Amino acid sequence: MPAEPPHSAPTDGPRHVAVIMDGNGRWAAARGLPRAMGHREGVKALKRTVQAAPRFGIRCLTVFGFSTENWSRPPEEVSDLMGLVRSYVASDLRRLEREGVRVRVLGRRTGLPADIVAIIDHAEATTAHNDKFLLQVAFNYGGRADIVDAAQRHIEAVLAGRATGPLDEETLGLGLSTAGSPPVDVIVRTSGEQRLSNFLLWEAAYAELVYQNVLWPDYGEDGLADVVEQYRNRDRRFGGRTAPVEAAAPALAAG
Repeated sequence: MPAEPPHSAPTDGPRHVAVIMDGNGRWAAARGLPRAMGHREGVKALKRTVQAAPRFGIRCLTVFGFSTENWSRPPEEVSDLMGLVRSYVASDLRRLEREGVRVRVLGRRTGLPADIVAIIDHAEATTAHNDKFLLQVAFNYGGRADIVDAAQRHIEAVLAGRATGPLDEETLGLGLSTAGSPPVDVIVRTSGEQRLSNFLLWEAAYAELVYQNVLWPDYGEDGLADVVEQYRNRDRRFGGRTAPVEAAAPALAAG
């Protein structure tokens, strides 16, 4: 039975959840199916998760769709992943627009097929006015590459006379592809693996990390409920520390 969603959004839960959607291939292999079927079921899991997220008070969901390192996969798998972008936008864009979801795609556009770039641009333009929920898809994205690109933008701005002074954290942050989105509260990885795999390296500085032993195609409302519960039980100190609770002074003996 799915977890019962809260009747009202929790006030102390995460607002921005980022997910490394891992386990599509293993899900397919366990069933004797081609990897492509695992990726297709993963798209269904993404749809379920996007629909469930607002019920838990989540206002922004960032998912890792395709990394800068994924180009090294077999050409047929890369082609299938590109095809999923086409089918996902074609099948779900109208619903996302209708439900107030804004779509942003993080990562480099260079190197992507021209029709994929056109699809991405169309999805962003079509939903740009929405403000109920933000869905960010990291596609052709790498955390290191994003930091390098942000630094390069600053260098170009200085050389063009549009910026002065040294590069600081605030300026670099404004150059990242995630600029303008809420701070990442929690990063989730499914499938039991415990690493970031070059995902949101800058934004992960003080994010909570949650690793779940569920393959992505099986993900949905239950998985999010677990993330929210774990997050609410974390002590977030951002480099500081919680003031110790002083023991009560012993009562003075009468006399």
